[in-house]
Amino acid sequence: MALSVFVSMAAWAEAAKASLRGKLRPGDAPVLLFEGKEIALGGDKATMGVLGDARLKEADFEVRGEPAGDGKFQVDPIHTRSMFVHKQGKRLMISYWCEVCSIRTYSPGVCMCCQDETALDLKERFDE
Repeated sequence: MALSVFVSMAAWAEAAKASLRGKLRPGDAPVLLFEGKEIALGGDKATMGVLGDARLKEADFEVRGEPAGDGKFQVDPIHTRSMFVHKQGKRLMISYWCEVCSIRTYSPGVCMCCQDETALDLKERFDE
């Protein structure tokens, strides 16, 4: 009995997740243009860093998460890899790279080592 309840709860939680794809308008209050509507995006601090990155302006952008009511969408936490850019038929993961130190991060900002600004680095895979 307990196992079937757990499986049912897990299936329900996964079914509540959604994915939206549209044009990103980054900033302090980022929105996704989705089916002619502006959907306000929210998330944890690192996710908001990505959503605010001006280098992603007008990107063909996909987010995973759940509707938060009133035209808002809560993006899943950064560690779940819930944001993607679509380019030339490929779904690319978003990361940031320091060329000097060879350090990859998942939110924009300065390198934790040399303090240079990290470069946007869209990747098909991270195991290359």
